Amino acid sequence: MARKYFGTDGIRGLANSAITPELAMKVAQATGVVFQRGDYRHRAVIGKDTRLSSYMIEYAMVAGFTSVGMDALLLGPMPTPAVAMLTHSMRADIGVMISASHNPYEDNGIKLFGPDGYKLSDEVEAQIEIMLAKDFALKLSKPADLGRAMRVEGDRARYIEFAKRTLLRSLSLEGLRVVVDCANGAAYKVAPEAFWELGAEVISIGVEPDGFNINRGVGSTAPQALAKKVREMRADIGVALDGDADRVIIVDEMGKIVDGDQLMAAVAKSWKEDGRLSRPGIVATVMSNLGLERYLSDIGLSLARTPVGDRYVLAHMREQGYNLGGEQSGHIILSDYNTTGDGLVAALQLMAIVKREQKPVSRVCHLFEPLPQVLKNVKFKTGKPLEEASVIHAIEAGRAKLGEGGRLVIRASGTEPVIRVMGEGDNLDLVERVVDDVCDALQAA
Repeated sequence: MARKYFGTDGIRGLANSAITPELAMKVAQATGVVFQRGDYRHRAVIGKDTRLSSYMIEYAMVAGFTSVGMDALLLGPMPTPAVAMLTHSMRADIGVMISASHNPYEDNGIKLFGPDGYKLSDEVEAQIEIMLAKDFALKLSKPADLGRAMRVEGDRARYIEFAKRTLLRSLSLEGLRVVVDCANGAAYKVAPEAFWELGAEVISIGVEPDGFNINRGVGSTAPQALAKKVREMRADIGVALDGDADRVIIVDEMGKIVDGDQLMAAVAKSWKEDGRLSRPGIVATVMSNLGLERYLSDIGLSLARTPVGDRYVLAHMREQGYNLGGEQSGHIILSDYNTTGDGLVAALQLMAIVKREQKPVSRVCHLFEPLPQVLKNVKFKTGKPLEEASVIHAIEAGRAKLGEGGRLVIRASGTEPVIRVMGEGDNLDLVERVVDDVCDALQAA
């Protein structure tokens, strides 16, 4: 069945246009019906980021869940990984995160977690899509069976303690000067507090949300503000989260940006030395740099690749027994601790390595030189340009030119009418020519 609502990471779109109160209520009703699987009081936990529209969606979903007899527990502004953790910890039947992650404030979205804290499978999302097409008149609860809604107290402290417990009890961050950029998003309270409680000196930016400024010039998609602050404050490390704090980008003490590939390499090296890797390798997407793959091979580790999307990384990790994976964009999944990408926990694991090795972040986190990588987007209105013979020929010719020393990845975006063309290799000029040739073929088609 074609998916009308769910994309690669839940439901996402323009607030009050694609994501309306009516849709949010129906999603809650459909999800509530799908996850009522026994004769007991069912509960949904609902977190949100700091967008203005999150209030609207939150209350619409409360109406939806309670109308089908499910209690709604409201967490308030809370990172996505905290919602995943609390869904399982509080024995809820469903977890909801209202967020459009790194998108601007105009967008919003709905991410759903099952009772185990994992994002829903394609099969369960398909069930919900079918339910959305049905009439709920026969599914609504009787007046005496309606659900209740209540605010949850202490959830922020629970998540902070959870994050701290991922480190050895004896570990202290004392002596580290940390600049943390919370993107004016969901982690604006929990991240600075967690670092401070562990002993770090904390300088915070992106912690003044006003409903409109989430991700605006701050956060993991705009780390230049953090890099500037790190240099200004002569800090030891900078930590940039995105709007819902499920991804992280690091800045070293010299103000140089460290992406998810370098962060995964640092953790993989440390965990291999400690015997903590469940398998001799990690999982990443097709977008991770070839330099990461070569580095891992040099230290005896493999790199398994998946389609773009942290849910696909996690699915492969679960199927094959890996405990470390992630994306170049900063989704780092440490499955020993959480069921989704967790920016705060990933940053803490890196700080633990820095403290143990007594080395600056620039030495811990720059383990390989990335190969030149070129990414371009081609917009299209209709049709299936990737199936055109001329495009297929251009792609095959490009891969032949790059040979084994390079890669060419072409994929259609899951959220907009765009085809993304990424090439990488040792020769930047060759990579640029190959990418341009494929883009020209796509535009002609």
